[in-house]
Amino acid sequence: DKVVPGMQNYVKNYIGQRFIEPPHLNLGVSFKDASNIMPIVFVISPGSDPYADLLKLATEMKMNKKLQAISLGQGQGPIAERAMSAAMEKGTWILLQNCHLAASWMPKLEAIVEQYDPNLMHRDYRLWLTSLPSPKFPVSILQNSVKMTIEPPRGIKMNMKGSYNNFSDTYLDSHPKSPQFKKLLYGLCFFHALLQDRRKFGALGFNIRYEFTAGDLKCCILQLETYLAKYDEVPYQVLVNLFGHINYGGRITDDWDR
Repeated sequence: DKVVPGMQNYVKNYIGQRFIEPPHLNLGVSFKDASNIMPIVFVISPGSDPYADLLKLATEMKMNKKLQAISLGQGQGPIAERAMSAAMEKGTWILLQNCHLAASWMPKLEAIVEQYDPNLMHRDYRLWLTSLPSPKFPVSILQNSVKMTIEPPRGIKMNMKGSYNNFSDTYLDSHPKSPQFKKLLYGLCFFHALLQDRRKFGALGFNIRYEFTAGDLKCCILQLETYLAKYDEVPYQVLVNLFGHINYGGRITDDWDR
């Protein structure tokens, strides 16, 4: 039981703290390495979702209103094709999510990417792709793209740090009810981290494996901001029902998991 902590302490003392902590996702670096003919591929794992980070980057680059996300699945191929064609002309961003769920459409996507011509495309156009590891994903796209592997943080501590990396001091202090907001935000992030970490126990944690993502936490934070601004007193019961029974609890399908 002491081998892993001992190894971590050794690495921290002799090499550095940063070698035992997962690096924070930095899309800005990957964006600079890409181009309008070079897609950016997120190789994700269950429970990870880069959309919030991508939206943050788009906002910083004033492209948030020019970002279109399409979740691939049955019948979404033609819609994605039309969106990509329009984005190439207008210079907008396209995010194709869950490419592993559209295996039959992957050859078509591969053909579109192979026909990219920088002289016929807007220089601001970018194609972002997310996919679980899949043998059906086009090899040529992987070879000619910027690739990033995204995994949910392991452990409550790392999960909490990952959540708080998205908050600046200005953001935390600017809320009209800053003291209450900070406490409730901490509780919300801890609750999210607890649910994420509980999944590692398999059937002992939940009877069914649920995919709680950063998008669930983001939704709850936006609702927290709204309700604190709307009411003079904190509506605790409303927030508990909203977060626990609807946003997160709405995913629970087994009565013993509630």
